[in-house]
Amino acid sequence: MACKVLVVCVVCGSPVVASADLLRRLAGECDYVVAVDRGLDALLSAGLGCDVYVGDADTVSDAGRALVDAATDFEVERHDPYKDYTDLALALESVRRRWPGAELVATCATGGRPDMALSVLGLLAGYEDAPIWIAEDKVVARILHAGETWTIEGAEGKTFSIIAIAPGTVVSEHGLEWELDHSPLGLLADMGISNVVRGTAKIQVHTGTAIAYLYK
Repeated sequence: MACKVLVVCVVCGSPVVASADLLRRLAGECDYVVAVDRGLDALLSAGLGCDVYVGDADTVSDAGRALVDAATDFEVERHDPYKDYTDLALALESVRRRWPGAELVATCATGGRPDMALSVLGLLAGYEDAPIWIAEDKVVARILHAGETWTIEGAEGKTFSIIAIAPGTVVSEHGLEWELDHSPLGLLADMGISNVVRGTAKIQVHTGTAIAYLYK
């Protein structure tokens, strides 16, 4: 049976991370925790550790770097800062190698520098091995590839949005104020923005890739 992995990746330039309560809840729901560079600081601030640290340690705090240098309670994949890939890309490869087919939950993955935030979204969208979620304090999102469905229950009145992040994306959504049936969504277009959940909602992506947001 596939496991669930929490990936804590603080976007470069972001002063905001997930709350300690959220981090503790997510860590409790996942089988393994991967800290991506400064994500280790977010975990430490919540009184948590990790199973694997991946990064070049260029943004982690001095206290976090000291733990990485002397790590005994977790594995370290330390990389040279002069590399061709971001720490998150290397972390995703580590997840694939260690836990094939793992369901992924990413947090602290929004905000910060817009170029880095877009890169994070692109990397997460490229993870097609299993369901992938982005969980923050005010929103939960799911990246849906062709053939995948998200059923949402108990969220009446909540704001819902869906955005195509690949060309040729076609979606259906039911149980919302405005419903779609095999409707094309333009790449990064606003057609699916700010809908409202009215009952049990079913979101399906037929072709392409989309990211669906449910606001808490």
